[in-house]
Amino acid sequence: MKVAIIGAGRMGKWFANLFAKEGMHVILSDKDKSKLLKTAEELNVEAATCNSEAVKRADRILICVPIENFEELVAEIHQHIKPGQEVMDICSVKEKPVEVMHRYIKNGVVLGTHPMFGPGVKDLKDQNFILTPTRPEEEELAENFGKWLKSKGAKVFKMTPTEHDKLMSIVIGLPYFLSIVACDTVLSHGYFSEAKKVAGASYKFLITLVEAIVSEDEEFSAGLQMSLPEMNIVGELFIKKAMEWIEIIKQGRKHEYARKIGILKERLEVTDPEYKKAYEDMYRMLEVLKNRS
Repeated sequence: MKVAIIGAGRMGKWFANLFAKEGMHVILSDKDKSKLLKTAEELNVEAATCNSEAVKRADRILICVPIENFEELVAEIHQHIKPGQEVMDICSVKEKPVEVMHRYIKNGVVLGTHPMFGPGVKDLKDQNFILTPTRPEEEELAENFGKWLKSKGAKVFKMTPTEHDKLMSIVIGLPYFLSIVACDTVLSHGYFSEAKKVAGASYKFLITLVEAIVSEDEEFSAGLQMSLPEMNIVGELFIKKAMEWIEIIKQGRKHEYARKIGILKERLEVTDPEYKKAYEDMYRMLEVLKNRS
C-alpha cells in the first residue's frame, strides 16, 4: 500500500515512521521543503515535490496539518482524489474536519480519526485511537482500519464527530485549561524552582503535566481550545466549583471541606470503583508525561 502523509510535523513524522516500518510505501509532503527533505531522508521515505503529487500516487491519504490549515489543504488536494481513495485526518476535533472533507471530497472515502497520544510514544500498543465514521462506506473503512490498529495493540473506539468533540472538551480541553492556568498561577505566585526541588509526587505530577502541555506549540494549543464546542461550559463550571471550594477555605469550614471530599469519594466509588489505584498509577504516568515532553 502507498500512503501519502501530508504534513511532516511531529505527528506526521510519527505516522510516516510507523507505516514505513510496516512495509508500506510512504510518500511524505510538506510546504516546508527543507524540513520535508530532512525528515524523508531520516526515515528513508519518499519526499513528494508537492501535495498533489503525493495524493495522485497514493492509495491512502493521512492529513496531519493543524486545524487552522485544514480546509485550505483539503481545498487544494480534493480535485486530485480518485474514486475509492481513502482520506483520513488526525485533528483533535472532528466535527469541522469531517464536514470539510464531506463538502470537498466527492470521490474518495473519508474518515475522521483521532490518535489519543503524542509523538513521544514508541508504538500503538495500549494507545487509544478514536474513529468517527458517519456513512456506510466510512463504517467499512473504520472496521478495516480499526482491525489493523487492534492488531498492533491499539484500543479502538467509534463515535460520532459530535460525541467526540463534546467528550474532548473534558478529556483534552480541561487538562489543557487547568495546566495553563496552574502554570500562570505558580509563576505569578513565585518559588517555582524552589518548590520543584523539594516537591513530592503530587506536585511533581502536576508540574510534569504543566510543563508537557505548555511546551506544546502555542498556536496548536490556542486553536484546540477555541475549536472545542463545550470548552466555555466546562471552563465556567470549573471556575464556579473553584469559587465554592475557595469560599470554604476562606471561612475556615474544615468539617464542610472534609464532608464534601467524602461526597466526592462516594460518587467516585459509584462511577469508578477502582479509583483508589490512581495513586500507584500516578508514578507510572509521571514517566509517560516525561517521555511525551
